[in-house]
Amino acid sequence: MSNKEKTTIRKLRFKKTESIYLIIRGLEVGIASGLICVLYRYALQFAESSLMKVLDFVKGSPAKIALWLVFAALLGVLVSFINKLEPDAAGSGIPQVSGEIRGYFSLNWWRVILAKFIGGTTSVFCGLSLGREGPSVQLGGMAAKGVARITKSDKTTELRMISCGAGAGMAAAFNAPIAGTMFVLEELHHSFDKALLTMGIVSAITADYVSKIFFGQDTIFHYDTATLALRNYWLLVIMGVVFGVSGASYNIIMVKAQKLFKKIKLPNPIKLAFVFLISGIIGLYVPQILCGGHSMANLLITQRPELKILAVLLLAKFLFGAFSFSSGAPGGTLYPLCILGAYLGAIFGNIAIGTLNLNEDLFEEFVIIGMAGLFASIVRAPLTGIILVFELTGNMNSLLPIATVSFISYAIANTIGTAPFYSILFEKAVEKTDSPTLDTSSNEKVLQTFTIPIGSPINEKKIADIDWGKHCVIVSVERNEVPITPKGDTVLKDGDTLVMLISQRRFSQDLKRINEIINI
Repeated sequence: MSNKEKTTIRKLRFKKTESIYLIIRGLEVGIASGLICVLYRYALQFAESSLMKVLDFVKGSPAKIALWLVFAALLGVLVSFINKLEPDAAGSGIPQVSGEIRGYFSLNWWRVILAKFIGGTTSVFCGLSLGREGPSVQLGGMAAKGVARITKSDKTTELRMISCGAGAGMAAAFNAPIAGTMFVLEELHHSFDKALLTMGIVSAITADYVSKIFFGQDTIFHYDTATLALRNYWLLVIMGVVFGVSGASYNIIMVKAQKLFKKIKLPNPIKLAFVFLISGIIGLYVPQILCGGHSMANLLITQRPELKILAVLLLAKFLFGAFSFSSGAPGGTLYPLCILGAYLGAIFGNIAIGTLNLNEDLFEEFVIIGMAGLFASIVRAPLTGIILVFELTGNMNSLLPIATVSFISYAIANTIGTAPFYSILFEKAVEKTDSPTLDTSSNEKVLQTFTIPIGSPINEKKIADIDWGKHCVIVSVERNEVPITPKGDTVLKDGDTLVMLISQRRFSQDLKRINEIINI
């Protein structure tokens, strides 16, 4: 047995020591991920402010405009070559992190950080409708992987650190530590792992603390909302349906936009040069829809645009966002997604207030409900969306209406049948990858935890009656917090937690198969 395997087995035996170990590792992850994401936030802020200065400088001068557009096209070519050199840094980055955690990819952490940093900053400098949150998730995960590799951690710890680094990156990007932790559990792992929760909370809070040292303690959005009367909650049902349909439609259109972009029979440098050129032109006429959407957020808060302007900006931002995203340029969709939700909520609120003669102060209430509602239907992670909006605004008064709309929109989107946004991107990334499954030359086992859900097909079955595969070993069964030594005649029950060792050589395949065995 290798030293790393002995380390993994030791962690099963000494649980009290393991808690301290997880906290220390969480601190390491939070500091590393927080610092890299803070640096990325500063770079994007500088890029966006520089873009606005450039647009002001070139306006009114055809010669300057021509030079700017040529320069933007050349930057598109540069980003294309960056994507070619490091394909894992293209796009949002969240599917790549998910793939790494599940054993499909083995990313080069320092190359991804460097490529994502340069490519993402360049894309924002040219105004593409892309945010910092997806890249921050990947940057956080890769920073954590770097720490794990430098400290020569075992593979189980490394995968946990990557997961928690992703959550820490989201925490640092949004100033939302609880949402960052929930994102890891709900979106990346789709399960509740106590070890992951412990390390994840510590890393997310640490990253948030690091972020607040540099950016202050204010929330991202500053809304003073009124409270919707209970007699008007029927509006929330309608709103949930509207946002559920909108979220499902968003996923369909974004996928089709990607397919359409790939059908264009031109070299990628030329295609990205065209995308950056169009972005440069749009910036001259509608600068509000550029980048992540901070200008649109400020406009919504300070001026409360009339219905026609809201509708035009929403449509323009959506179309430009689909155009930017389909190009594969490094950048995220989470913040633009929140802006779309805010504007859709503003439109719904504008109509409801005008039609029913409601309190004008409810406008901002509909705005923040809209953020969570669209997030829930697109990402299909309603708890993360609810917590995220609470941390973005710091307002607990809207918790009930936010939850109502989020779960209705989530249910409607599921009923329509479209897959969650990041699941679609993950499947596409897996289809085209030729990356190895973790380290196929290593005999080291990876420790994984699975919780048997209510109604699972393995409920009331004996361990020996289930084909777990020859590369998987159950080392512990926990029932009501009490560990049970697993034997062939041990009967499994709903709610049991299985602790398993899985070989790296078939990690992705066995992990997927075990999830299929356990889940309904």
